[in-house]
Amino acid sequence: MTLPRTSPPDPLHALARRAGLQPHWLDAWGRPQQVADAALRRLLQGLALACDTSAQCRASCARLDAEDAACGLPPLLTADQGRPIAVPWPEIAQARPYQIELEDGGRFDGTAEPAGNGTLRLAPIAACGYHRLHVADAQTVLAVAPPRCFGVGDALRAAGRDAAAVRSWGLAVQLYGLRRGAPTGIGDLTALAQCCHAAASEQADAVAVNPLHAGFAAMPERYSPYSPSSRLFRNPIYADPAATFGQDAVDSAIAALNAGTAFAQHEARAGIEWAELSRLRLSVLRWLWTHRERLLAPAALDACAAFRARGGTALHDHACYEAIQASRLGEAANGMNANGAADWRCWPVTLRSPADAAVAAFAMAHPQEIDYHVFLQWLADDGLARAGQAAHDAGMAIGVIGDLAVGADPGGSQAWSRQADILDGFHAGAPPDVYNPRGQDWGVTVFAPRSLRQRGYGAFIEMLRANLAHVGGLRIDHVLGLARMWLVPAGASARDGAYLEFPLQDLLRLVALESWRHRAIIIGENLGTVPAHLDSALAARGVLGIDVLWFAREAPVAQADAGTAPEALAAPPFLRAEDWPRHAVATTSTHDLPTVAGWWQGQDLAWRERLGLLGPAETAQDARAARVRERTALWQALCDAGLAGGDMPGPAHPPLDAVLAWLGRTRTPLRLVPMEDLLGVAEQANLPGTTTGHPNWQRRLDADVRRLFESPALRARAQAVRQGRLPGARAGAEPSRYGGPP
Repeated sequence: MTLPRTSPPDPLHALARRAGLQPHWLDAWGRPQQVADAALRRLLQGLALACDTSAQCRASCARLDAEDAACGLPPLLTADQGRPIAVPWPEIAQARPYQIELEDGGRFDGTAEPAGNGTLRLAPIAACGYHRLHVADAQTVLAVAPPRCFGVGDALRAAGRDAAAVRSWGLAVQLYGLRRGAPTGIGDLTALAQCCHAAASEQADAVAVNPLHAGFAAMPERYSPYSPSSRLFRNPIYADPAATFGQDAVDSAIAALNAGTAFAQHEARAGIEWAELSRLRLSVLRWLWTHRERLLAPAALDACAAFRARGGTALHDHACYEAIQASRLGEAANGMNANGAADWRCWPVTLRSPADAAVAAFAMAHPQEIDYHVFLQWLADDGLARAGQAAHDAGMAIGVIGDLAVGADPGGSQAWSRQADILDGFHAGAPPDVYNPRGQDWGVTVFAPRSLRQRGYGAFIEMLRANLAHVGGLRIDHVLGLARMWLVPAGASARDGAYLEFPLQDLLRLVALESWRHRAIIIGENLGTVPAHLDSALAARGVLGIDVLWFAREAPVAQADAGTAPEALAAPPFLRAEDWPRHAVATTSTHDLPTVAGWWQGQDLAWRERLGLLGPAETAQDARAARVRERTALWQALCDAGLAGGDMPGPAHPPLDAVLAWLGRTRTPLRLVPMEDLLGVAEQANLPGTTTGHPNWQRRLDADVRRLFESPALRARAQAVRQGRLPGARAGAEPSRYGGPP
């Protein structure tokens, strides 16, 4: 019998898969796609893997195999609490004694048995934590994780409440947009504390905020919260110095700088002029720091010193980066290239690593500048701690929910100090999808999965801990990146990227372990081109997804024939609120999507048309006609739920009350209402695909957070979310026609 001949595996594709790249993938429409060979070669070359010829591809594969074999036992292994532990062991498998030094000081001895697949099998460990494993002459850290993350129910029970009887809800806010009746020019951490207090008065359990990551103090025009300098530290622009120095001291600083009028002008604006306002706020902070010995009590000075000691090398490196960049930009003002001064990759070679002697010499020559940037971080960290405490003091079970951006600026502080851990020469992004037909290049760098494994996931754990400090929850932006990341070579089109795989289970175990250590819930933003089985993997680990109203649809309605006119097509029906998935947070919208009022009015379509963001085959007329069909589908869903009746209201009258009551009927553990939807605002915070033309991350809201729920309309909307019915309605009552902005 002659066996059929099979083609040998393609060496280029074999190398790509060995490196973790996916030559084949399914797009957002479920269609199979293949990465072009030229794009694969560019990506592999960016990973320092020669691939011009078949021989080079095979040699690169062999190199990767040799590197892995040389590593021996990895510096960190993850395992599940109460389950047998698999330890990779490349030598001839035989039973070996082992010892585990538990994190709490205990000790566990046993015998590792060969598992027959290049691993040794260890007995289960009941204690979660970071333990030390010794096998023969090798040792490693053994991170034993609980089965799932700390959850909303756990938070409710810890607060002494019946998790089965509570319909938890919270607000989602863009912190910079809040007002608190003071001429600050921006929503600060005191405004966050006051927002938590106000929301708690309406039985909210959480307030979720935008990322508060460190930006560029010397370059405040780079203000996107999702393109930070570092995800290890915070943006001092949000610090309220009066919380530490007292209002009298701040007033003295403003008077000394003759800045009172400027602050009043910024406060009166509808949008934030980030560059001007940041320099103004930093000038006040600089004045206060200069006079700190006179203005601060010894206990406060000691607290700052203790913060510096805890921050260690990471904090020192960040302060050095900020000081060096400011110095370089100062020199650039006298004729140097500003771009070269801003990006550490263009600095003199002696300054391109925090370990360089020239960096230490700079710090010794400029101790006051280093101290100043440490002081800024202390103020910001202390402000977030105060806000978190205020939330819990007000009775919130969860409190502040932070936001972890998907990456950081490749020219920023985190990339400078963690060069061995990041992917140099690539940006994270997304392939073409329904909302972004051109694909996306987010311009941020991410961790390198091979480096993470080889270095014991230290940079990932460090980042988790930095972002879980002082919060009761953490939203992980683009949580899809824990499984795979769409990589775009710097300078290439987003269409010419490819997916790189990440060690999902290892990362999820570490997230679960840190979640319990910090008693914080974890929310994963799982929107976009979601890989198969990711949602089930997240749910199994207790990571809550995000279900957004606009995507909560049934399967598309089948059409009579292919020639049906577009205007006659029905929009996919909206899911009943009771049928929304339960392993997620329910929300009306996100910062990247239209608000309820904006969607109902078609404001997002107007912006997309104005800025040329419609799809290649999409016309403005088609988009508006489709929105009419979608509004009809939503109105029908509200009517079917008994929350609306009669004729559908026009674009100027969005049914906000009914939509929020509908959201309240979802059976998810937590419902998050964007502040814009609570207020009935039509404009969204960010329009993806734009850096100019739309005022991204600039809009401020009119409401004073201190008196937020003094408005009967806003109290009624909070009640609608809590109770899942229209304000004042009883079971079986006649529905109101609609509820618009207050």
